Amino acid sequence: MTSLLTFLFAITLLTMTPGFDTALILRTSATSGWKKALATGMGVNAGCMTWGVAVGIGLGALLLASEVAYNMLRLVGAAYLLWLGVGLLLKPRSALHGEMPTDKKQDGYGSVFMRGFLGNLLNPKVGIFYVSFLPQFIPAGGSVALWSIGLAFVHVVVGTLWNGMLIACTHYFAEKLRKPAVIKIMDRLTGCVFIGFAAKLALAKR
Repeated sequence: MTSLLTFLFAITLLTMTPGFDTALILRTSATSGWKKALATGMGVNAGCMTWGVAVGIGLGALLLASEVAYNMLRLVGAAYLLWLGVGLLLKPRSALHGEMPTDKKQDGYGSVFMRGFLGNLLNPKVGIFYVSFLPQFIPAGGSVALWSIGLAFVHVVVGTLWNGMLIACTHYFAEKLRKPAVIKIMDRLTGCVFIGFAAKLALAKR
């Protein structure tokens, strides 16, 4: 129980630390509404659970040991973030997708879910974090697979609660945030943030 409480405290602090996932959820909430922001958060959660399963069956250890595997995933992740960032920077919107029929497919629930999922899954730092962090809280003799999945689920619950708070705060200011001029500025700023995360990931060392 002490180990679980310690994990809960540590993962809560880490979840509250701003990163790519936070920026993505805030931007989606402000421009596309709370429902699609929740879908984005579910995508992020799916990525966390996938990493938890991967660590449980040993793929996380492989990523930690293999420089080639780590670098491949790192570069693919950086390219994906760069693609998202450049798209927002060069083609910012002036209205919500719900008001622009031609964009509905692009910003559907499946699209925003996959955006959150891939953004998390293609970040090898998450895998390295899980493989180095989770084992510290697995009791001696416990099933590595079951405990890794269980701890990842705890992370997902904490992340869902935190994302809900962020979305609620953004929803409070929704009217002002949905003005055409504000939407353009937010898209461009978010694009710059994504490009920054792409550069950070591309240049990162383990």
